Amino acid sequence: MKRAQHLIVSGRVQGVGFRYFAQATAIEYGITGWVRNLNDGTVELHAEGDEARVESYKRALYDGNRFVGVERIEAEETTVESFRKFDIRY
Repeated sequence: MKRAQHLIVSGRVQGVGFRYFAQATAIEYGITGWVRNLNDGTVELHAEGDEARVESYKRALYDGNRFVGVERIEAEETTVESFRKFDIRY
């Protein structure tokens, strides 16, 4: 069953390529939705996929890459919008 989560990611997540990392990882995990920077230094995501994939995706975001430093991910269930791909929003 498909689920959707609204995520707010905090830590060292702006100016380090996190949006591109989030997009590439979403594609790898079969997640659709979007990602964008917020003015307060956090990053907002809408992630859709089956439950196991969404949970695996969130763990991968925590792991990051050598530039990223995720400190916290706030997750909230939201409405499935049936995106076809994962976009970076500006």
